[in-house]
Amino acid sequence: MRRFNLAVLAALTLCAGLTAVPAQAHEDRRPLGLENCTATACHFDVPPGTYDVRVLLGGEAASSTAVSGETRRSLLPETPAAAGTRVARSFTVNVRTPEGEPTGPDGTPGLDLVVGGSAPALADIRVTPARQARQIFLVGDSTVCDQPGDPYSGWGQQLPQYLRRGVSVANYGDSGESTVTYLQNPQLWATVRPLIRPGDLVLVQLAHNDKTTDEATYRANLETLVAGIREKGGRPVLVTPVVRRWFNSDGTLNNDTALLVNSLGVDHPAVIRSVAAARRVPLVDLTAKTKALVESLGVEGSKAIYLYNEKKDNTHTSVHGATVYAGLVRDALAAQHLVPKDLVRVG
Repeated sequence: MRRFNLAVLAALTLCAGLTAVPAQAHEDRRPLGLENCTATACHFDVPPGTYDVRVLLGGEAASSTAVSGETRRSLLPETPAAAGTRVARSFTVNVRTPEGEPTGPDGTPGLDLVVGGSAPALADIRVTPARQARQIFLVGDSTVCDQPGDPYSGWGQQLPQYLRRGVSVANYGDSGESTVTYLQNPQLWATVRPLIRPGDLVLVQLAHNDKTTDEATYRANLETLVAGIREKGGRPVLVTPVVRRWFNSDGTLNNDTALLVNSLGVDHPAVIRSVAAARRVPLVDLTAKTKALVESLGVEGSKAIYLYNEKKDNTHTSVHGATVYAGLVRDALAAQHLVPKDLVRVG
């Protein structure tokens, strides 16, 4: 395993290796810390679960460090540290199998972290089982999921960086899923529902692939998801879908393609809003928020939000776009007090 260079190691001599083990094996395993890291990555041999990660950033020179992990999840935004100083940051991460999309490959066992940023400097790390963590489950499609390959990214993949230690994101979004297929596939809803604990938030954004779902079925499927979450003591949150980047000649997105009205005339965002109101479910109107943003950026400026430049794709978001959209979700959760303000990372 490749190690830190001598200059970096010299800066670490005062830092002890710290424990990274699941609660059930806390007494049986040797401590895991920097000895499990190279200059750019760390691997912790832990079973599926939820873990708190504390990092100490900085070195002799000015630095700027970000941390990602598992299937390309952004866990800590780029964090500067002045020369000779140390900055402590913490986050909570969900480790599961499969580690990305539920219908995808299992991935690498354990917890894998990538140390990045424009001038990375990791001075210390500690990984411990999270005993009191709140969980945010995500039920969604390819615009939400942990996308396995660059340049794609779902907004759920970027959401963890906006949350502090004490709340983790379990992203069960899966590419190509509709409300119909999500409920039918045993790897999806039948897997997620038993994991929900009392008080957990469950964000549901499914619409992009309900292209042939009639309104009665679509509404019933949303209600089934809401009822199933509540039966487990969870707190459902309905999320309207992100818009497609499909402009009219007047520079607006006022058309069925952009606003997710399907071939049967089913206005998905309108149905979601209706179900939220009828069932008294909190609503994140991401359709309205992303529409306003994309229209404000215009035809050219909005290309970077999506993968138009790379793929001529007006549906799926870039890492930049997914990060921006995750910020909109973060703002909505904070504004509605669905996540305590002290657990939300701003700026």
